[in-house]
Order: sequence, then structure tokens, then C-alpha cells
Amino acid sequence: MKTVRWIAAVCSTALLMIAAAPSAQAQQKLRFQSVLPSSTLMFQSAKLWAEKVKAMSGGRLEIEILPAGTVVPAFEVLDAVHKKVLDGGHTAAAFWVGRNRASVLFGATPGGPFGMDVTDYLGWIYDAGGLELYRELYQDHIKRNLVPFPLTVVAQQPLGWFKNPLRSWEDLKGRKCRQTGLAGEILSRGGMAPVNMPPGEIVPAGERGVIECGELVGPAEDMIVGFHQIWKYYYVTSMHEPAGMLEVLFNGDVWKALAPDLQQIVQGAAIETALRSQVIYNKLNADALAELRDKHGVKIERTPDDVLTKTLEIWDQIAKDEEAKNPFFKKVYDAQRAYAAKVVPTRRYLDLSYSFGANYYWPEKK
Repeated sequence: MKTVRWIAAVCSTALLMIAAAPSAQAQQKLRFQSVLPSSTLMFQSAKLWAEKVKAMSGGRLEIEILPAGTVVPAFEVLDAVHKKVLDGGHTAAAFWVGRNRASVLFGATPGGPFGMDVTDYLGWIYDAGGLELYRELYQDHIKRNLVPFPLTVVAQQPLGWFKNPLRSWEDLKGRKCRQTGLAGEILSRGGMAPVNMPPGEIVPAGERGVIECGELVGPAEDMIVGFHQIWKYYYVTSMHEPAGMLEVLFNGDVWKALAPDLQQIVQGAAIETALRSQVIYNKLNADALAELRDKHGVKIERTPDDVLTKTLEIWDQIAKDEEAKNPFFKKVYDAQRAYAAKVVPTRRYLDLSYSFGANYYWPEKK
């Protein structure tokens, strides 16, 4: 009997191991390319997501994340994923504003929009129909066979780095700066000459004098890229992208071929990565600001109030004009407005201002 029980136990253990082990036939390997260099924290967040997907799937789904330019130039990732040259991409919806201006409403909207922060934006995406509108953007309006998810939090973005001090909205006149999407259009109303370029080209362009100011993400990321080596004025508050997010794109056919549980794993890992990217940035930004100020002599300033106010005023007019001529823009913006109308005032009433506790324990230096 002992022998029988032992054999039964061994067989049971073996069956459990076989069931737990990923099937060779079920394993899938996908190739994604980012629009970002491998040195950036944003790229590393995509790698973190891929690692989570592999671990959570027990190795059944493995996603290789390639840096910008490995297969195609950064701004060709969208079409490369559509054509299945790549299985997917790590990009930013704001890069595709030339395809449809509603792109700016997905993770790079001035004002939030409507005062939303990144938590509110993710709530709208996952609980108020935003994800369906996100897919509609790519599939029905940009006409690309793509399935998007929010992935990397890059909020709240500073206004950026400048060669010379910025004193007011009027002081933007004549400055040639790297800006993306409709944020660049807003600042152009103040006389700025916006230039759209991939992240990896910003510092080289500044070194050559092609641009005299620019922005990317925030202190930690900007220091890695090397902004402080060419410019010394850093304006760290802004309203042009207060709830910024990057995205992951799947080719539509690749997405449909994934088993339902793998689709859930991909989405769950994306939500976790969004949270992790935010808290990682919080700590690294604190370290970076101290180093930029104390070691590299960067002058860290708050953006002039009139620049913040003008950003919102001009954005409101641009959005109003766009609603009048772009039905899909209006559809998305109305959905965001309805969600924000409930959530933003309620959170303002329920949540004590972050600055209250911060100022009590860490009073701002005069």
C-alpha cells in the first residue's frame, strides 16, 4: 500500500508540474519597438511591463522591447505596427496628432483635461468608456489596425528647459523650442516656434543651436537625456500636459490571436506598470532636482503664472474650434467633460490639498 501511495503521489506531483509548466506549443514571442532610446526611464517602464507579462503568463507570452530606430525610425512605428512589421509599439498618442487631432485627448491633453490628474484620466479610460474611444481613434479614424493601452505615466510635465530666462507669456516670442502635439500649437500663440522631434534628437539639436529650449518628461528623465549639459534654466510647473501618459500598441491581428487570459494579463500588467512608473518617478525626480541644482548649477524655477493661465485659455479656444469641425474630437471631449464634471469637483471637496500637509511638515523656503 505504501508503494501504491508513493506512486500515486509521484504521479500526482508530475501531473501538477506538467500542468504548471508552459507548453512549448503555447509559447509566443512578440517584437515591439519603442519611440524612445534605451537610456530613458520611459523605455525601462516598457521593459518592466514586458517582464510582468512574461512572469504573469508563466512564460507563455514573451515580449521583446526594442529601442527607437532598431527596426524603423521613431515616427514610423505606428505604420510598422499596422503593417505587422512589428507586433507592437511603445509610443505616445500625441505624436499622431497630424493623423487626427483627437489624438491629443489620449494622455497629453492640456489642462488634464478639465482639471483631471493622471488618476482621473485612468479612471475615465477604464471605468467610463475611454478605452473604447481610444480604440475607435486608431481603428476608425486614423484607419490603422491597432489596439492601444495606457502604459507609462509621464505626468506632470514641466514646461521645459531654456537657454535664457523666461519672465512672462510675452517672453516666449521668437523662441524655437521642441514641443509636441497641440501643446506646441498653444505655445505658438505666444510667439514660440515649436519643433516636433523624437526624444533622442532633442539634445543634439540644442547643441547645434537648431532649438534653444525644449521639454521631454521631468527632472530624472531630462537629466538622463542631458538637457542640463546645454541649458541651465528649468521651469518645472506647467499645464500643457498635467496628466501625461505613453501608450503600448498591439497590431490588431496579433491582439486577437492572444488567448483571453493573456489579454487580461497584458492589460493587468499595463495598469500595474502605470502605477509603478508614477511612484518610481516621484523618488527619482526628487533626487534629480537636488543634483541638478547642487551639482550642475541649474536654476530651477516655477513657470510664470500668466504662462499657466494663458495655456488653459488658449487651449479652451483651440478645443472649442476643434469640436466644431471634428465630430470625433467632440465625442471624446464631451465624454471627458462629463466624467470630470463629477469626479474633479468631488475630489476637490473630499481631498485636502496636497500642499497643506506638505507645507506643515516641509515649509517652502522663501
